Amino acid sequence: MKLLDKIARVIRAGPGSRNHLFIMALASLWLLTGSLALAADKPVVRVGALKSGTLSWELEVIVRHHLDQTNGIQISEIDTQRAEATETDLREGRVDVILSNWFWVSQQRAAGADWTFVPFSTAVGVLVTPPGTTIRSLPDLKGRRLGVVGTSHDENWLILRLAAQQRYGFDLSEGSTASFGPPAAITERLKAGEIDAALTLWQIAARLEGDGMRRALSVNDVVHELGVSSDVPLLGYVFSEKWARANPSRLEGFLHAAKDANAILATSDTEWDRIAPLIGMHSPAELASVRDAFRAGIPRHWGPAGRADAERLYALLGKSGAEPGTRLAPGTFFDVAPY
Repeated sequence: MKLLDKIARVIRAGPGSRNHLFIMALASLWLLTGSLALAADKPVVRVGALKSGTLSWELEVIVRHHLDQTNGIQISEIDTQRAEATETDLREGRVDVILSNWFWVSQQRAAGADWTFVPFSTAVGVLVTPPGTTIRSLPDLKGRRLGVVGTSHDENWLILRLAAQQRYGFDLSEGSTASFGPPAAITERLKAGEIDAALTLWQIAARLEGDGMRRALSVNDVVHELGVSSDVPLLGYVFSEKWARANPSRLEGFLHAAKDANAILATSDTEWDRIAPLIGMHSPAELASVRDAFRAGIPRHWGPAGRADAERLYALLGKSGAEPGTRLAPGTFFDVAPY
C-alpha cells in the first residue's frame, strides 16, 4: 500500500486506531520535508536588510505568509547593523537587493556602477520638537539647536538646507547649530532638552509622536515648498541592472511578494500586533503611530510624473551644490512594469 493511502486510512479510522500517533507523526514529517524540498527548488533572492529596519518588517511578513514561495522564489535575508554594510554587501556580490535612496544610486551610476532603483516608500524624514515649542516652520529654526540623524550628506538634511536657502534666504548650517548622529543619540538629546528640534527618520518620529512629541514638518512638506508636487519616493529597492536583466523572474517574484506583503500591512492591524516585538514598540500608541506612517508611505503611483518630479528635485539640489550634477544618471530608475 502506498504511504499516502495508508496515512489516509489511519486518519479516517480516528485517534483510537492502531499506530495512529505514529502515522500522524510520519505524515507531519512528510509534509515538512516536502515543503522544505519545494522551497529549496525555488530560485533564491538574497536581500540585505538592516536588523529590525523597515525592510526587515516587510520580509518577516513575506516569509511568514510564504509570499516568496507563492511568487516562485525563496527569500534569503541577510541582516546587517549599518546601511553602509548593506551597500558593501551589494557591491561585493553577497546580496542581490538592498534598500537605499536614488541620490546614492545616481552617484554610483555616474561612477560606473550599474545599480538601479524601484520605489519602496514615500515616507521621509520628519522634524520633531518637544510639546509647547514655538517651532512651526523652517524660519523658526534660525539660531536653534538642531539634531540631525545621519551625516551632513543625508538627503533629508540636504533638502531642508536647500529649502531654507531658496525659500527663506538663509543657510541652516550657519543660521542654526546643527549636530549629527545616530537615531538613538539624537532622540536622547531631544528628550533631555539638549537640542530644540530633531530631523529624524520617519519611524523614529512616529514613535516620538506616540510618546507626546510634536511633528513640526516632514521633508515631503519641504519638497512641496520647492515646487515638487508629488510625494517622491526617496527610498527604494536597489539592485544590479545586469542581475535584473539576467534574472527577470526573480525580480518579478520579489516585487510581487513585496506588494503582497504591503497589502497585508496596509489592512491588517493583527499583523502589526504580531511584528510589534520586531519593531521594538513600547506602547499601543507608538505602534499605531508607526503603523499609520508606514501605510501612508506605501507607493501607490509611480510613473512619468513621479520621475519628472524626482528629476526636478535632483536638479534643484545640483544647482545648490548639494549634489555633484543637475541631472540624474541614466538608468537610475529601473524600467519595470507596474506591480
